[in-house]
Amino acid sequence: MTYSVSELSKAATYIIEKSCSKLLCLNGEMGAGKTTLIKELIAKLGCEDSGQSPSFGIVNTYEDSLGKTLAYHFDFYRIEDEVEAYDIGIEDYFNFDGWIFIEWSERIVNLLPDRYTEVQLTIDSPESRTLTLIEH
Repeated sequence: MTYSVSELSKAATYIIEKSCSKLLCLNGEMGAGKTTLIKELIAKLGCEDSGQSPSFGIVNTYEDSLGKTLAYHFDFYRIEDEVEAYDIGIEDYFNFDGWIFIEWSERIVNLLPDRYTEVQLTIDSPESRTLTLIEH
């Protein structure tokens, strides 16, 4: 799917409807729009928080309007190796019955469960992206 920045809502709806898993691994080069897309996804799912990249804290938790955990958002850009993901208890998060968004999942590929959806983002131009869903 190719979309423009103004069609971000359409891209988020597409992902929610087409993904076979609530574990979404968003990959693409720096500036491809991973965090921006996650912000739109959590808004579509009913989160009241506007969302931000957890680059320095590694994980953010998003809640619905009733205070129930709706999603976890990981950013593994700054980790040095998979041991750091173990240190935060990543395997426990994978048991969560809700949405999990992971940026830079290629840094923990050996830790991912068997079933997840990879969202590959490609920059076509400053205003256009191509989104590819790959089911694992």
